[in-house]
This record gives sequence, C-alpha cells and structure tokens, in this order.
Amino acid sequence: MSDSESAPTLKPVNRPPRATSRDRVLGTLRHALDAAAFEELRRDVVASRLASHPRGPIPARGQIDRAGRLALFRDQAIAAGATVEPLASLNAVPAAVCAVLRAHNLPLQVRMGADSRLAALPWHAEPALEIGLGPSDGGDLAAVSFAFGAVAESGTLVLLSGPNNPTTLNFLPDTHIVVLAADDVVGDYETVWDALRAHFGPAVMPRAINWITGPSRSADIEQRLVFGAHGPRRLHILVAG
Repeated sequence: MSDSESAPTLKPVNRPPRATSRDRVLGTLRHALDAAAFEELRRDVVASRLASHPRGPIPARGQIDRAGRLALFRDQAIAAGATVEPLASLNAVPAAVCAVLRAHNLPLQVRMGADSRLAALPWHAEPALEIGLGPSDGGDLAAVSFAFGAVAESGTLVLLSGPNNPTTLNFLPDTHIVVLAADDVVGDYETVWDALRAHFGPAVMPRAINWITGPSRSADIEQRLVFGAHGPRRLHILVAG
C-alpha cells in the first residue's frame, strides 16, 4: 500500500447479545403460558394486590389491650433471650444505659445514630458516659438504638435503616440497647406495616426494615447454642412510658 493510500476504516459490527440459558428458559415459559396475551391483565392483578394490602391470618393472642400487649411483648422477648426493663419515661434512659454497662463491666461508652428522640434525652446527667455518633465500624462494644415499634405476639423489635438508627448498630456491637416507646408496641405484624405506610407515605419504604427477636444465636455446630454468632450476644430493651 502506497503512502498516498489510506487504510480502510473498520466499522464495528453490532451483534445482538447472545441469549443465556436463563433467557432461553424464561422464553420457553413465556411461550408456553402465552404470557404476552395476558400481560396487561397480570399487571393489573399485581397493581391491585399491592394497592389493597391483603392481610393473612392474624393470631388472636396479640389482639388484647395495651397492658396485655406490653406484658405479652415482655414475656416473648425474655423467652427469646432478651432482657426487658420498664422505665417511667424517656428521661430515665441515660441512667438506665449506664446501669446496663456497669452491670456487665463494660466501659461507659456507647454509639448511636442521629435520632432526634435520642438526641433530646438528658445525657448531660451522665457526664462519665462517652457517646459516639454515626454507624459502627465494628470497634464498638455497645450501641443504643430507638425502635420504630414492636410486635407483642412474638417479642419482636422493628428497627429502620438510615442515619437516625444505622443498621450497623443492630449487628456489630456485642451489646445492643434498644429504646422502645410503650405506645409503639402493637399486637401483630400487619399493624406495623400499616404504621410504616402511614409514616412514609404510599410506595415509600426505608432501605431495610430489621425485625429483631432476641440476641444473635446459633446452634449450627453440634447443636450447641452459642450467643453472638452473627450479631450482639446481649439485647437489652428499655420500654419507656
């Protein structure tokens, strides 16, 4: 090729992506079900179900008055390995947190998120307590979170992800202290979902909703129960009000 001649320009060839095994299996299923013919109907069915929030069977044991729900929650949480402490008001939380740390010979140090309810508490009444703010990096021995609510029928706490109560606080520290308003203890899971929808609005949810029943434990190895296998070995619940 002489200097006066230019090299031919190579144009990229746009080939359709090669079908994967998954694509072939799903394609076969769609063809067998004639999915295209019923696509609009299926979408309407899904949209209707999402909008109606149908409820499954609800156990009767949680359908009791406020005092009964609190007692049931306490019993179920203790049965799951947690400890439960009633407080007259939220103002008693700082002293109770320090008492828990001292009882387990832990440093007077905790980590918590940016929850405004926690920030408003009289922490100044406990000057020896050191408070770290933000998510845990795994180096914290104790953390304090504020629960969105709780389910009496199973003794389950409901905690929401986000800067107010970072999810790392639920799983990384050895001791997790959870503050729970007594009025937020409900009878069943469906009531919690109703409260979440009312709080956030339609079609909006936090990134994660953590349902916590008791401290972390496992019996995977030789059927021996071990606490703290996948998270806190100690869960202490402060029920305020």
